[in-house]
Amino acid sequence: MSVLRRGTASPRNPAATVVHAEASPYGSRRLVLENDGDVTAAYLKDARDSVVGAVWVANHRKAPAELDRSRLDSGSAPLLPESHVRHPDGREALDTAALEVVWFEEGDGAAVLEAGDLLFVIPGWSDMGRGIPGYSRDATAQSPFAFPLDEEIEEFGPRIERAREHWKTCRAEGSWAEFQQSILGHLLQRLGPGGHYWHDVGRQLAGNRPSVAPTVGVSERPARSGRDFTVLSTVGMSRQRMPTVELYEDDVAPYSRIELAVASTLPSQRAGSIFPWLAQYPWRSVTWFAPGDVVKWYHEARTFPLGTGETAWEGVLLLEDPNRLAGPAAPPMTGLPINGDPVRWLWLVPITGDEHRFAKSEGSDALVRRLAQQGRSWVVS
Repeated sequence: MSVLRRGTASPRNPAATVVHAEASPYGSRRLVLENDGDVTAAYLKDARDSVVGAVWVANHRKAPAELDRSRLDSGSAPLLPESHVRHPDGREALDTAALEVVWFEEGDGAAVLEAGDLLFVIPGWSDMGRGIPGYSRDATAQSPFAFPLDEEIEEFGPRIERAREHWKTCRAEGSWAEFQQSILGHLLQRLGPGGHYWHDVGRQLAGNRPSVAPTVGVSERPARSGRDFTVLSTVGMSRQRMPTVELYEDDVAPYSRIELAVASTLPSQRAGSIFPWLAQYPWRSVTWFAPGDVVKWYHEARTFPLGTGETAWEGVLLLEDPNRLAGPAAPPMTGLPINGDPVRWLWLVPITGDEHRFAKSEGSDALVRRLAQQGRSWVVS
């Protein structure tokens, strides 16, 4: 991935200069502002440097009567016509020293303020391929390049404040310990006393890159009287909402915060090594985990942590209600809210490559029914 610094030329448009570039706290998105003297535009890019969202920000000279398509043909951001802009004569260049970038809690979108006033927003649902741009304060009419920010300010205002508060809390001394204790206390009530604890397991797979977040640990709840299996649960995924939920659900609160768990009779160190792969997956890949999702293992099947050598597992099925499969009654895990959102525990059930393909073609409910008919247990042994 190329690294852009302020003052460098844009590789996409050599006539433009990068006036600001900033990576998201999760390292999976990058915000780039470019100015070619006539127009400022902002781009949201993925880890491969592909544009996933964009917005026209401002004209800096007199607006044309109609859209100047020659700029588009040359790869430049458009000069929006006078019928679509707040400043028909153009406005001064942005004061980059007065800009504040507020990344959404999910890490899939960002808002930018200029001297404390909201300037533009590129939300996670911005998609230039489908003609859905971001929202600009200086746009007064909808176009494929900018939607008016005024029309959505009541929605974005509280969301930006919530994001500010989230990052402030994450930086506050002692905030992680307070959150961690709330999760561990819930696990104690639901699963009994803890055993070993692994801290920040996601960073094992990330290679200790400082930009990768969030912090996620794993708590062991050993077998005890009345339960002959160990439960391993993540601790930290629910501290932040998962990305892109709003693309699929009108109300994101019931779906946005999860922890993952696996019930197993395997050695805990071995079973727990499934989590470095999954702990940061939603924020690294800018996606979300929903009940019934199937996730394919990123490496060779023989390296899959929950394998026993007898079955070639190649991925996992995520179940909110493991009692849909055979096995002992699953412990109830509901009852923990984080910032008003309920936390859902999704249980990992290993599946073969054929089962993964079956779920993709027929749906996860069909796979669950098939596994139940086969007597597959949700406890890994």
